[in-house]
Amino acid sequence: MRKALANMLNANPNFIVVAEAADGRSGIVKFQKFQPDVTLLDVAMPEMNGIEVMNLIHAEFPSARVLMLSSSYEGQDIVQALKAGACGYLFKSARPAELTMAIIAAHSGGRVVSPEVDTKIAKRHPTTVLSAREIEILQFLRKGLNNLEISLLLCISRHTTKAHVASILRKLHAADRTEAVAIAFEQGLLKV
Repeated sequence: MRKALANMLNANPNFIVVAEAADGRSGIVKFQKFQPDVTLLDVAMPEMNGIEVMNLIHAEFPSARVLMLSSSYEGQDIVQALKAGACGYLFKSARPAELTMAIIAAHSGGRVVSPEVDTKIAKRHPTTVLSAREIEILQFLRKGLNNLEISLLLCISRHTTKAHVASILRKLHAADRTEAVAIAFEQGLLKV
């Protein structure tokens, strides 16, 4: 796949493939040596995944432009890659013209997300509306407080607190309190 992609890009007069890497560690070494204008990474790579590679590249080269081209359809991978600073995320099934336009957009500072990726993100993290009380309780969940502690602080019954927590989990499609807090940060419902 990597060789075919390199051949396709080299056939385009707008591109020059300066390096290829078979795994994450050699990808970092090649990036340091060649410092390409745009780097294509996959989430699933031997030795070190693409998100880890991107984080290490960005630590040394904050302005590096990294475009994820992956076969991973996992919403969590997509969100993590974009939050880590990827300037785009495309599936490997993308048409050559779509990939070409994405690389050009990434080079010029744009952020590229295919419609399929956008749909995946929306399904995993739909914009959620929580009540003011639910946001208040989320703040306590963030601190690791249990229902009894939250009830005492807010002067409400444990039953009411339990109902609010259940509503938060349902609205955020979260399996537990920890996931609810993580999703709330991703959606901007909670701030650092």
